[in-house]
Amino acid sequence: MTILVDMDDTIECLLAAWVKVLNERYGRSVTTEDVTDWDVTKAYPGLAKEQVYGVLNEEGFWGRVDPMPGAAEALQRFIANGHEVYIVTATAYESVAEKMRDLLFRWFPFIGWGNVIIAARKQMIRADVLIDDAVHNMIGGQYAKILVDAPYNRGFDAAAEGMIRVYSWEEIEKEIDRLAAEKAAERPKRRRSRRKDR
Repeated sequence: MTILVDMDDTIECLLAAWVKVLNERYGRSVTTEDVTDWDVTKAYPGLAKEQVYGVLNEEGFWGRVDPMPGAAEALQRFIANGHEVYIVTATAYESVAEKMRDLLFRWFPFIGWGNVIIAARKQMIRADVLIDDAVHNMIGGQYAKILVDAPYNRGFDAAAEGMIRVYSWEEIEKEIDRLAAEKAAERPKRRRSRRKDR
């Protein structure tokens, strides 16, 4: 299968690092659980958008972001099992080089530039599966949708939209195995129906 994998808060812990920097800088005590909206500024009343989002473009920030537990091992197993894995991120051009160097290639050295796609509209990419924490990246996409649980997407009814909500990379692996088995089971059926048509 072709598997698209988001970066931020999917294979790495962006929100935890971001909140830590903002709290240290502005004397706040916000936790990741307090960020219940995609717009992080709502968790920091009184701060301007540039104060909150500017952190993402600061030199050295991406080196402070840790990998998501189990993500690297799961991605390596996907590749070993013959899946094509592409990292798809809507990273801003100002920080893309640092983010790739200090985060992706540091913690996921088995992923090369040839398997990185920079795209804000992930629905434009064809694949079998998208693993992401952002609901807006899933709606309208022509792929199976695995939604990584986060405080800011918990108000969304994933099941009603045909998405699979997961809480860990262990769960993601189980879903990928299930989807791969379903796809493999469909192949012989398609071949048989083509033979009947001849």
